[in-house]
Amino acid sequence: MSKITSINHITLIVDNLEETARFYENELGLEPLAAFEFDYPAAFFKINETQQLHLSEWEDATSFRAHVALNTPEFNHIFRRSKELGIIDIKPWGRVRRLPDGAMQMFIRDPAGNLVEIVSGTNDDIDPAIFEDELYKDGIYVSGRNDFRGYKSANATLHHGE
Repeated sequence: MSKITSINHITLIVDNLEETARFYENELGLEPLAAFEFDYPAAFFKINETQQLHLSEWEDATSFRAHVALNTPEFNHIFRRSKELGIIDIKPWGRVRRLPDGAMQMFIRDPAGNLVEIVSGTNDDIDPAIFEDELYKDGIYVSGRNDFRGYKSANATLHHGE
């Protein structure tokens, strides 16, 4: 049997490499890395010591709900800046929320339209003003589909290794 040990990188398809690369570098603070000498536009970013985010420019359609989730110790700052930029998207997965494990989650769109989930730690200090914001809602996202297939638990978490 094979075994997968970690995620190496995630590639997002973008329609304007330079604009989207500036967003990940300047707004989300990711460090640019050298990419291979591909014959198409591409940019690599360091997420941590072992994981990368790759951007690649193609004329593909973006997904409505598929997303990459990024952990941050600066949820409050990213929430305020994302609200200022008008990039918080509540349509695919609902409003900004505190999950049952204590982590905060929100979804934003990068300049190419990719959906990015921003996740706090389970015990991070969250600005109380966020809980009063019009974009916040208590409880997990409810789709209304009433289809309960899958592996689920009241003790689920986004931070299983902590």
